[in-house]
Amino acid sequence: MNFKILDRYLIKNFLITYVFVAFVIVLIICMIDYTEKVDDFLDKKAPLREIIIDYYLNLIPYWINYISPLMVFIATVFFTSRIAARTEIIAMLSSGISFTRMLMPYMAGAVVLGILTFIQVGWVLPKANKIRNGFEKTYVKNEFYFSGHNVHITIAPDVYAYLESYNTTTQTGNKFTMETIKGTKLLQKFYAEKIVWQPKKKKWTLQNYQVRTLDSLGERLSRGKEIDTTINLSPKDFESDYNLFETFTLPELNAYIDLLKSRGADGLEVYLIEKYTRFTQPFAILILTAIGVIVSARKSRRGVGWQIALGFMLAFIYILFFLLSKGVAEAGTINTLFAVWLPNIVFAGIGVLLYKTLPR
Repeated sequence: MNFKILDRYLIKNFLITYVFVAFVIVLIICMIDYTEKVDDFLDKKAPLREIIIDYYLNLIPYWINYISPLMVFIATVFFTSRIAARTEIIAMLSSGISFTRMLMPYMAGAVVLGILTFIQVGWVLPKANKIRNGFEKTYVKNEFYFSGHNVHITIAPDVYAYLESYNTTTQTGNKFTMETIKGTKLLQKFYAEKIVWQPKKKKWTLQNYQVRTLDSLGERLSRGKEIDTTINLSPKDFESDYNLFETFTLPELNAYIDLLKSRGADGLEVYLIEKYTRFTQPFAILILTAIGVIVSARKSRRGVGWQIALGFMLAFIYILFFLLSKGVAEAGTINTLFAVWLPNIVFAGIGVLLYKTLPR
């Protein structure tokens, strides 16, 4: 048998089936999403153009990438079980082709999809998510107002800021305090009645301020009516963080994680999970493709329907496992990196065991 013809046949049909499965699943998701949000669209008078272009044209790639490993798995089971039912796989193996060799075209297709998925989630999709999230904040979610009072923020190692209140509309904070504390020793305390953000200067204007400094020379106190200064704090820190992690490209996500670490801020796990998940997706596609071929390559007496049902069941188990691991990681119960990779590790082990059960 001509290997090149076989490879083209398997890769072509594998990818065509993937596109078909992706189209059907995403269409169903969009229909469900529309029925859930149509009242919001009508209540807030969302323009049809924005609904289609800003929202759904950006929601479609989001879901395609979010569930791409599962869609690849279902597509693999669907296509492979069909050719197995037609005894095509038996014919391939009888002609001297090993199962491993037959698996190669599938894996080649999975590598292509994995690379495309990584590029999408790392650089392309975050830009689409910004537009989609902006639409949701305008027409679906309630308008955001920062309602925090007595806000404490770590803005750098040993540097702590406090605000009695902050107004997101005027970008103004009241009763601002910034303290530099080394160990248990207060080195400097900066106080201002009001701080106002200056967009053009990218600086804060501190009004009616005083600076208290303690060092080897003793205590010094200085006062003033107004001063412009740079603080490791911006109005974005007080804006809505609704799905903020989805809107960062991979370099931006790394930079934001470093910022949170430098501040010693809470909520770091959410961004670490997002980062690690983006790296696990391509490997999940490879692992689930291999498992999909293995579980559906044999001709079943129960028919193609049974094998497809088995594929959906395994996909459902993977989803549950992933969500459970993600929840554990967010709770900080176990190492975040290990928790995110755990579903892939377990299913890779399942794949190896299934491979060893294949008849030689």
